[in-house]
Amino acid sequence: MRAPIGDFDDARPAPDCLDLLVAPVADAVRAWDGDVPAGRLLYVDTDPAIADTAVFVEHHGADLLDTSANCVVVAGRRGGESTLAACLVLSRTRVDVNGVVRRQLGARKASFASTETATGETGMEYGGITPIGLPAGWPLLVDSAVVDTEWVLVGSGRRRGKLIVPGKTFAGLPGAVVLDGLGSA
Repeated sequence: MRAPIGDFDDARPAPDCLDLLVAPVADAVRAWDGDVPAGRLLYVDTDPAIADTAVFVEHHGADLLDTSANCVVVAGRRGGESTLAACLVLSRTRVDVNGVVRRQLGARKASFASTETATGETGMEYGGITPIGLPAGWPLLVDSAVVDTEWVLVGSGRRRGKLIVPGKTFAGLPGAVVLDGLGSA
């Protein structure tokens, strides 16, 4: 099937591609109970050498610049306590870590989690972290612009492969909080 966005000729329902997903993402798709049927989550195979947004968009379609989202792991600290969370924003924006994230987590200080922490805690590859299959109990902060986008391209948990998901799906993921202004230009 042809993907609804980008230049991908072979989009397949994610439930048919569980063997191509890392364990936490495959488990989340297998146990899916969201408002959007699991069959509407699409998997596209991609070259990990061109996984970074600018090169990826050049190769797979300029429209992806407006429909791609990045998922990053942040750490909020207050006193001796640390809270990990994921943030999902459109690729053309940056996460407002020191404003929106810090306030939402009730943290005195917030920063991007180290690569080792992000990959170790999620079980996903750096550059492919996705909001689908995050650890239980994590807050998922989602920019409202992502939810308002008809189809969104996100990581699949690996640098190889991407998921194309209806934007409204992200509002219903475990721990999701939709926020205006999470992503800033």
